[in-house]
Amino acid sequence: MLPPPHLAATAVANPRIAAAAFPAGSSRRRPRHRGAMMSVSCCRVAALASLLAVGAATAFLTFSLPSSPRVFSTTEFTRELSARRSAPPPPPPTVTRAKTPPPPPLLPSTTPPPAARRRKREPSYWRMAPEEALRYAKKEIRDAVPVVDDPDLYAPLFKNVSQFKRSYELMERILKVYIYQDGRRPIFHTPPLSGIYASEGWFMKLLKESRRFVAADASKAHLFYLPYSSQQLRRTLYVANSHNLRPLAVYLRNFVRGLANKYPFWNRTRGADHFLVACHDWGPYTTTSHGDLRRNTIKALCNADSSEGIFTLGKDVSLPETTIRAPKRPLRYVGGLPVSRRGILAFFAGNVHGRVRPVLLKHWGNGQDDDMRVYELLPNRVSRRMSYIQHMKNSRFCLCPMGHEVNSPRIVEAFYYECVPVIIADNFVLPLSEVLDWSAFSVVVAEKDIPDLKRILQGISLRRYVVMHNCVKRLQRHFLWHARPIVKYDLFHMILHSIWLSRVNQVQLED
Repeated sequence: MLPPPHLAATAVANPRIAAAAFPAGSSRRRPRHRGAMMSVSCCRVAALASLLAVGAATAFLTFSLPSSPRVFSTTEFTRELSARRSAPPPPPPTVTRAKTPPPPPLLPSTTPPPAARRRKREPSYWRMAPEEALRYAKKEIRDAVPVVDDPDLYAPLFKNVSQFKRSYELMERILKVYIYQDGRRPIFHTPPLSGIYASEGWFMKLLKESRRFVAADASKAHLFYLPYSSQQLRRTLYVANSHNLRPLAVYLRNFVRGLANKYPFWNRTRGADHFLVACHDWGPYTTTSHGDLRRNTIKALCNADSSEGIFTLGKDVSLPETTIRAPKRPLRYVGGLPVSRRGILAFFAGNVHGRVRPVLLKHWGNGQDDDMRVYELLPNRVSRRMSYIQHMKNSRFCLCPMGHEVNSPRIVEAFYYECVPVIIADNFVLPLSEVLDWSAFSVVVAEKDIPDLKRILQGISLRRYVVMHNCVKRLQRHFLWHARPIVKYDLFHMILHSIWLSRVNQVQLED
């Protein structure tokens, strides 16, 4: 006799139950039919398979579900197993790679945030039309960011050092000058590099050698240079003792007319974007025969007299007059003595001509006062003990009276020898006064105050003088010529900057 099905399944799992259900020695009746035996075997296999399935499911739930004291009933167990089988397979786990930490900052923690360090992006100047670039520069100069500290610029020397710095930067990036190749030598393209009128020659030489500023394509130019020399014009065309300057002016007028007929550039602005550089005393008078040349063209002149109606304030540029004795060594003798070794109050020696110098010698000349060393020409007895240059290096103030014209090379000589210049010339527009504050490093005395000259100079305290002397030493670099046009803020670049600034100021901003 076969055991009930529930006991058979239990007996397979537990041998003790099997022993009790089937005692030893008991006999079992064989089934009579083979089909019945096969049916019983299939039932046993099915029972065994069901038992194994239940065991596997129990193990699966034990390891996959969180441990809990809850006891599942058979119905709950079956429902949970059916839900797990019907649920979709979980998505594959996402592998998250550890990010590489960013490198440590290169600057210390005291640096400003990135927004404060971000510089304004400069436009592509080469894509701008010349007038558009000039308008952009004018806005940028007007809204220049204040300069906190710049080792290359000493703020007390400038009227507005922030605007000067921004204007100079824009000049370096934007400005292109077209040099006319017309004109016969030696009047054109032949720069004189020595003497008291050498400024026009050195400017011409350095501009021609400058790769940064010279434009091969005239359509890209912001300025057009008339490369003539007023000194060479005088040497070539002036008839000695004739006192007739008209041939010089007519020659220059015909040259400009030829440019206007040959090129379209002069007629576009009637010469407003053209400029000339003339240092001879007669430089202004060579422009008088051509109306547009006189009124519109930017004139850089050593003879910058505002009373004659030729030099126009705000448009024209006062050109420093420099004496170059050795063109191969333009910086020879530059330098001076400290304040403690300057025992002479004021010094002047030179030819007596014009309206100012005779008055100066009348009151202070020929050894009348030992503090005021004023001479017509330096006497031999004096020069044997101390040369002209040594006098300037040993004097606190160097007198710079006008001659036939308002300009004088002694102003720049005073800077070379670190002597504070005293300028005596009414109506003289001081060199580079567009950007420089001359009250910081010079004394300007009216012609009528020559009799009180010593009292005026002695009224400057030692502390004030030391400050002025320091300014002169710092200013010196801005008045030096160099053999190559690569020295930043030197005299070549300062003159070119003043011309550039004049052109920028001409353009009208759009509303």
